[in-house]
Amino acid sequence: MSVNVVLTVKGMTCDHCEQTVKETVTQLDGVEHVDVQVQQEQVNLEYDNSEISLEAVCTAIEEQGYVVVR
Repeated sequence: MSVNVVLTVKGMTCDHCEQTVKETVTQLDGVEHVDVQVQQEQVNLEYDNSEISLEAVCTAIEEQGYVVVR
């Protein structure tokens, strides 16, 4: 089932950060859409929760050095 969620992600400061987060999340199986907004510290995410968990997405972002506010 497709789920939409908005994550608050701390530590993004520039276009490079935006691109890193977007590329990281887009590569995950089950992710359908990603929109990163650096200024708002938000990642808008649409994913299939039968293919990937939200926890797995958060972990992938955190492995890039950012902090997901849970």
